Amino acid sequence: MRVVAAIYDIHGNLPALEAVLEEIQESGVDQILVGGDVVPGPMPRATLDRLLDVDVPIQFIYGNGEVAVLTEMAGKEPQVPTQFRDVIRWNAQQLADYKQVLASWPKTIRLEIPNLGAVLFCHATPQNENDVFTKRTPEERLSSTLREVNASVVVCGHTHMQFDRTVGNVRIVNAGSVGMPFGKPGADWLLFGPDIQLRHTTYDLAKAAERLRATDYPQANEFAARNILQPLSEAEMLEMFAKAERR
Repeated sequence: MRVVAAIYDIHGNLPALEAVLEEIQESGVDQILVGGDVVPGPMPRATLDRLLDVDVPIQFIYGNGEVAVLTEMAGKEPQVPTQFRDVIRWNAQQLADYKQVLASWPKTIRLEIPNLGAVLFCHATPQNENDVFTKRTPEERLSSTLREVNASVVVCGHTHMQFDRTVGNVRIVNAGSVGMPFGKPGADWLLFGPDIQLRHTTYDLAKAAERLRATDYPQANEFAARNILQPLSEAEMLEMFAKAERR
């Protein structure tokens, strides 16, 4: 039986990644799929180094985070809110010698997984790494997005909240976020084989916050407080995303 782990939206949170990789190793996976937004975050180099050092086959796709960092590396203005520009600039400086690595990642990856069939991994939607939808997004809005997917399962992230829903004949599963989950503190990810398990990993949050505060990351204290110790609730974020979708 083929066992695949999908980890999304790590955002340079190395302590969370370390905890998840420990559970993945115990699960005996055959492959790891990294679904974008490894960066930006407080520990980008160490996070990438840890991923590139795993002892099982690993594949990456890019997310909007990598797009923003690569845009900054190219000397252009990333399309991000003003409050995140220092973060993107700092990550681009930290990762200058990883430019070719980040630029080599594709938008999507398709895997054949026993009992599940064709599984398409994307960051947000197969068409766009910035699209927003949640477990509450009306089915009619998603139908056109999935019309030409040609897969039985689509796996996404981007909104940092797990869900498992079906639209038409396509199962859509959101992996949640390893490094910046909304809702319960910890780290969220997926395990495939024979079905899809929505996994949640706990780790020492206080120690992780201390490690991240010790970095030179421009928003280290805020990251530790809002993304590790006390994330925003799922209800709050669902309402915020719903407003964004209505615009």
